[in-house]
Amino acid sequence: MLVAFNKPYGVLCQFTDRSIPARPTLAGFGLPPGVYPAGRLDHDSEGLLLLTDDGGLAHRLTDPRHKQPKTYQVQVEGEPREEQLQALRRGVVLNDGPTRPAQVRRLDPAPEFWPRDPPVRYRKTVPDAWLEITLGEGRNRQVRRMTAAVGLPTLRLVRVAIGGWRLDALGEAGQPWLAPGQWRQLL
Repeated sequence: MLVAFNKPYGVLCQFTDRSIPARPTLAGFGLPPGVYPAGRLDHDSEGLLLLTDDGGLAHRLTDPRHKQPKTYQVQVEGEPREEQLQALRRGVVLNDGPTRPAQVRRLDPAPEFWPRDPPVRYRKTVPDAWLEITLGEGRNRQVRRMTAAVGLPTLRLVRVAIGGWRLDALGEAGQPWLAPGQWRQLL
């Protein structure tokens, strides 16, 4: 079984949390029994998460040798300059080594996502922009660290695709996206 889930902001990519107070987890969304995340999304990131009950499929989805590209739409603080975008495309050096080159493009107009709770802070004097970044690797908080390394801190991060599965192709009729907290069985 393979399930696509639109992970809301503030939800952990696990089914239990021993923190006090406990934080929201995947257990609160009525997912099918026996499925587990194939990969992760940070607590403060949103979007497409694939879950499966098939260990072999989970391995194929997450192992870097299988190169499942992951696409993110990222709201960044600042007005991106071409040299910043080129640095992301070439790969940047992070504290755990250089990243592989990424596909990066500016999104104009900005994507129309669901409202986030809490909303992204808005500052009249500081511009922001949206980028689409596709990676062939997946390190801890990689997109956020990459944008910060080129001087464009991430304000909001939404994963919109993993391989050929796209969040914008999974919505109900009249819905451009699978709604946050909703899931759909794919296989």
